[in-house]
Amino acid sequence: QVQLVESGGRLVQAGASLRLSCTVSGVTFMNLGMGWFRQAPEKEREFVAHIHYNGVNTYYSDSVKGRFTISRDNAKNTTYLQMNSLEPGDTGVYYCAALNKRYSYGYLLQRYYPYWGQGTQVTVSS
Repeated sequence: QVQLVESGGRLVQAGASLRLSCTVSGVTFMNLGMGWFRQAPEKEREFVAHIHYNGVNTYYSDSVKGRFTISRDNAKNTTYLQMNSLEPGDTGVYYCAALNKRYSYGYLLQRYYPYWGQGTQVTVSS
């Protein structure tokens, strides 16, 4: 059984930093590309960041580029999202998701990710 477990979300003030973690079990982590998505209240879930299975290629949405960094530790089966200079617009539920490396081309699209975590709440106050 594949499981993705996120942690690290909480209430912070604007300008603060947070690091989210997502630990994967039940599947070979090294074969997975890892993504982060978020859903703000009354909005659709949107792409935030992705790191390829090779750990080299990373991609970000324009709204977080330069502030967020995605990384992975294959020894720990964990991917991270370092979020700096947080803004109220970053508020939402953050989801970790995994896709098979053969579908890396689809990293922007949720339908290519068969595995999802339960989400962790990030709230940024002004």
